[in-house]
Amino acid sequence: KDSKFFSRPELPYFLIIWSTVLLSALGLTMVLSASTVTSLQESGNSYSIFIRQFFFLILGAAAAYWAYKVRGAVWLKIAKVSLTVSVVTLALPFVPALGKDIKGNRNWIEFAGFTLQPSEFAKFGLILWSAYHLRNLDLFKDTKKSLFFLVPGFIIIEFLIILQKDLGTALLVFLIFTGILFVAGAPIKFFIGSFIPLALIGSALVFSSTYRMDRFAALLDPFDDRYYKFTGWQPAHSIMGLASGGLWGSGLGASKQKWANLAEAHTDFIFSVIGEELGLLGSLLVLCLYAALIYAIIRVALKTKDDFSRYVSAAIACWFIAQIAVNIGSATSLVPVIGVTLPFISYGGSSLLANLIAVGYVLGVARRT
Repeated sequence: KDSKFFSRPELPYFLIIWSTVLLSALGLTMVLSASTVTSLQESGNSYSIFIRQFFFLILGAAAAYWAYKVRGAVWLKIAKVSLTVSVVTLALPFVPALGKDIKGNRNWIEFAGFTLQPSEFAKFGLILWSAYHLRNLDLFKDTKKSLFFLVPGFIIIEFLIILQKDLGTALLVFLIFTGILFVAGAPIKFFIGSFIPLALIGSALVFSSTYRMDRFAALLDPFDDRYYKFTGWQPAHSIMGLASGGLWGSGLGASKQKWANLAEAHTDFIFSVIGEELGLLGSLLVLCLYAALIYAIIRVALKTKDDFSRYVSAAIACWFIAQIAVNIGSATSLVPVIGVTLPFISYGGSSLLANLIAVGYVLGVARRT
């Protein structure tokens, strides 16, 4: 009976819907809980951040429904120009009247009182463009020719994101692009060959900044006196929050670490607040919902016979896996803090909107399949 249940063709469709709904609902609840202190300090209203997140959730739900209903042929037309659109939008933060600098990162645009992060949508744009061309390329038989065509597009996107000083998103874009090449059949020797120069570039970026070097050093022991009050502060208090939650948690809204100890409690470190308030069981629930979502997306990718849909769906799964791993890795001090949101849960309108459009696309593929 169990094997029959898991082999049912409609299972991935409903798993995607319900895991996304539950993650978004939990995210809205945790944003309300984690952001009240910051909201009060910034605007004098405890609910301002929550209201913005709720607005983007409604907008994202509408965008996801559009992505779900639109015909597959329309996606091919969008994919054809998605790289150009991504490059243009990534250039917008450098326009003086539009661009906004937040904590040293020039990766935001502001208009009509709202801020948007173009790099969140550039991830999906790169996925669509890569998949559009990969369906006509044989990566395994003619690796050099295929990569000569695809890699320049990736480099342009990556260069603009690094220029915005957003290394977290740059890492994610690299992992997404690597994932889509792997799914499309690029030989293992390519990944081994590209690892060395990329490791050298990454090392150069880290060693060129004392702050980044300290972040890596704080990773080993954030409680060390040399780093605790500086780069170790956030990871140390994140671990404290997770540790103090126990099995059941301190209760919704009862986090102590969100009171000025975790400056990014509602964004980068929201998983720590979940661990503190909802305990180990709440944290495991979040991981189970993510596992269900990713499993279902991979099932959809494997079932579809259309190469373009398969590559896009599989790359979306890679996107979510990479982003979840980096965010939770930062919260648990397994990877350096690089400022990446937790999909569907962290505060961030651009991230939520991009994630919901991607889920809407996969649901559309599931429906057509």
